[in-house]
Amino acid sequence: MSQSLEEIAKQLRDANKKVQLIYAFNGTGKTRLSRAMKDLIAPKPAEGEEGEPSRGKVLYYSAFTEDLFYWDNDLLGDGEPKLMIQPNTFTDWILGEQGKGNDVIANFQHYTNKRLTPVFLEKDGQKAGEKTYPSVSFSIATGDDETATGIKVSKGEESNFIWSIFYTLIEEVVSVLSVPEVDERSTDQFDKLEYIFIDDPVSSLDDNHLIELAQTLATLIKSSPQDGPKFIITTHNPLFFNVLFNALKKGIKYRLSQNDDGGFSLDRWDTDSPFSYHLHLIEKLKAASESDQFEKYHYNFLRNILEKTSTFLGYNDWSELLPKTEDGTSDVYLKRVVDISSHSKHSGYELAELSQNEKRVLGFLLRSTTNKLFELPEKYKVAVPEDERNG
Repeated sequence: MSQSLEEIAKQLRDANKKVQLIYAFNGTGKTRLSRAMKDLIAPKPAEGEEGEPSRGKVLYYSAFTEDLFYWDNDLLGDGEPKLMIQPNTFTDWILGEQGKGNDVIANFQHYTNKRLTPVFLEKDGQKAGEKTYPSVSFSIATGDDETATGIKVSKGEESNFIWSIFYTLIEEVVSVLSVPEVDERSTDQFDKLEYIFIDDPVSSLDDNHLIELAQTLATLIKSSPQDGPKFIITTHNPLFFNVLFNALKKGIKYRLSQNDDGGFSLDRWDTDSPFSYHLHLIEKLKAASESDQFEKYHYNFLRNILEKTSTFLGYNDWSELLPKTEDGTSDVYLKRVVDISSHSKHSGYELAELSQNEKRVLGFLLRSTTNKLFELPEKYKVAVPEDERNG
């Protein structure tokens, strides 16, 4: 039965679990779910009424968090580019009130480059004695005691930096709330915190760093006091999901999907083994094959299956898993078809529809690879047409 994201947010709240882990494809609604959760836990006060900041009850990291940061390249003034921070209580809290800038730098450098250093640019606030940090510049040590300033970091490094601020905040929350006596805590600002919502942290990391991040996050969550805030984590990354799944042990695991009617489903994953990402993709491909609904993005599904499987099995290239020619060599034609159909430099102009020949090739690759590569349960196996079965 389809639900709205608001109804799913209520379902997550009513589950009353310490940890809830959700897998979903990009574009399914993970970020919108984080907002629905925020509005449910800390609704905006009615017009004319005063209310506490939402961060007192719920903290969330998502695409909306990254929207707080933007680049000032100062092209006209020929100045150094700076990463600007929109006015908000989120960064003022951790950088100004909590003074955790050095911890942010340490977390950032751990996953990027120890020579790359964020420099928080201080500015007097609106109130007497108040300091704010409305921008950040980056410098990098180049050797011989020299430093290059005004570095514009990559998009991946920028995302890593923003996550480092949020992760440092979570560390502070756990540290403060681990003091059992309320009167002995260094601050009371976390006392009413109910939820921490995390949506896809730093998906630009390589697999090794992503595994480390998942394990580190799981360790931090497990060290959080039982009566402290609850955690909801959403991701589209199967590796990140699987590592968290195994590391957390307790909690509820779900899969969020969007239905044809525009609503959403939140299906619980009740097995003791981690979510098998390739089975989900095979199931999607099988359904598309049976209904003759193959589209361009289904080639991406197939390539994803081949890439993940080749890495797991130790092959140098995913094309080694494709059907061979009669003389046992790699089929260059099939590799080219998958390459062209799963990538495009002009994706905004490509058609979603496939020709009948493209559908035929995709169906052939689906049957010849998935049925042979995986010991699939019967429901995932793709039927072979009579003409192909008979040679």
